[in-house]
Amino acid sequence: MTAAAVLDKHQLEQALYEERQAVSSGALKEENPLDTSGEFRALCEACRRGDLRSCQEQIDKCANINAKDEYDYTPLILASLCGHYEVVRMLLEQGARCERDTFQGERCLYNALNDRIRDLLLSYDYAKSTDPLQPLAAHITSLLGREQPRTSDIAIVGGETTLQLHKFILSARSPYMRRELSKTPNIKKLRLEASSASIRASMRFLYLSELGAEWENAGSHEIGELSKRLEVPQLEEHSIQTSDRRVGRQRRTAELERARDQLEVWLDEHVIKHKFEVDSNKIDEVRWELGNSAFADVLLRAEDEAWEDKDEANRLATQLAEVDLQDDGKKGKACASMPGQRRSTLYPAHRAMLLRSEVFATMFSSPFREGQENRNLQVIPVDCSPEVLEIVLRFLYTEQATFPLSLALKVLQVADMLFIERLKQRAALLISTLGNGTASVAIKAGDEQEEEDVNIYDIVRVGWDTRVQRLEEFGARYLAYRLERYIEEPEFQELVLESASRITRRQEIDSVELIDDIRYYLSERFRLRMEDSGLNEMLDDEPNPEGKESRPTNEQPQTDFAGGRVRALNDELAGDEFAQNAIDYQILLDRIDRLMEHLGLDG
Repeated sequence: MTAAAVLDKHQLEQALYEERQAVSSGALKEENPLDTSGEFRALCEACRRGDLRSCQEQIDKCANINAKDEYDYTPLILASLCGHYEVVRMLLEQGARCERDTFQGERCLYNALNDRIRDLLLSYDYAKSTDPLQPLAAHITSLLGREQPRTSDIAIVGGETTLQLHKFILSARSPYMRRELSKTPNIKKLRLEASSASIRASMRFLYLSELGAEWENAGSHEIGELSKRLEVPQLEEHSIQTSDRRVGRQRRTAELERARDQLEVWLDEHVIKHKFEVDSNKIDEVRWELGNSAFADVLLRAEDEAWEDKDEANRLATQLAEVDLQDDGKKGKACASMPGQRRSTLYPAHRAMLLRSEVFATMFSSPFREGQENRNLQVIPVDCSPEVLEIVLRFLYTEQATFPLSLALKVLQVADMLFIERLKQRAALLISTLGNGTASVAIKAGDEQEEEDVNIYDIVRVGWDTRVQRLEEFGARYLAYRLERYIEEPEFQELVLESASRITRRQEIDSVELIDDIRYYLSERFRLRMEDSGLNEMLDDEPNPEGKESRPTNEQPQTDFAGGRVRALNDELAGDEFAQNAIDYQILLDRIDRLMEHLGLDG
């Protein structure tokens, strides 16, 4: 990293002055507004401490990730200044801005604690850090030219141009279209009086396409008339070109957010609101025709999770049937209140949005039943609960997904099954932050065990099955920071054996990936406390020849500073916390070695 890669202080001050002048004149929108809310203060404090879990919790409470406090610090600047790499990465993945041509972006780079964080900030370009809705916009724009599979259901005619479009998108984006289409849901063609160029530019705008030359070809007067007729004032505003790149980007971002909100309202009012339940054995009797009020062209089916295990349900019903109930002296059977059939929930959906999943895209393009058009909507089963399917639908329609940690693993598995990579990474991010617990603090012997929010064994296995490297790393780090609690458990030993079996044609010299990762994070756990204490050399000494878990043989007797000594994992007194960490580190390494020997593994 050269010195020229970061602006000098006087250049930062000049950038700040120019930015404030542009904001005060109204030419620019304030991208980092002052926020004094309790949620934002808690977010800033969590970024100072490096508390991943608290950061995610405050973001879930809608704290503005790009706001600033009264000292002009953004959460990203605080995390980079304090050297919390994982927090910086999480903030960037959640949409925190770090742009080279802004004061706050240059300040973030200038204040980064080390080169590792600075390189991470530089690696997040505009598309990654400031435009999280771009994938949604790109998909909607691609529908304009997609011929296979066919998803359009209305032709918009203007001049000599005929565009094959989608009723639900037009209805969500334009109040005029919403009224017209609600009157005649079965309409196949709609004419707008305007030139071909104006119609093309206007429809591309509604489909979130980035327009340049199209505005020049379309007459400004006609665009203004269409803007009023469609009741989309932003259409006319965007037709006025600007030479300022940042102004254009802010316009674009604001329009994407507005479109996202419109699609979310449509999803809630026409998809989620119109879901309905039926007995699973009566699915074939369901009839929904094309031209319905939701403009849906497919029904997605989710099974009621309470009835996924039919044998268990039957057993429970049998047990309850044997229980006598007293009601005014008369005996009855409990089975009368037991639902007799498994239930399914059906959601009216749109193939155009489901195409964001590679599985659905392949399914609808195939010559099989799912790829054929029928008068009645086809029912497509999705192997998940209604709660999880709603999360998936919300992500496909809006690029947003907020869900609790308890559902994160299920969402991850369904996203992997449907090949929705961004949702898969979102679920992995949630697990590795909310599930982090107190991973930043070593669990001390004798401390009361915290309540577990996650089953770490399930997380590691799902990470292997779904090929999510982030989960594998999180699992190893989580176990390393709590190794004394888990290493004696049979489930931990089974996990180590599973990790060893994942190596095809395993050789004697092959190591076990999980154990290698745990050793690395175990070293990190203790190195953070010992690097500057001069105790690292203690780890190079041989342990007690008797094989007892005791202090290294060269350790000098420690002085009891007013009874301030602490105990190591083997219950021996250590002179201070640094000495305790050195002893504990060696003890845990010895336990790992003995475990590997017990399992008959090398490495």
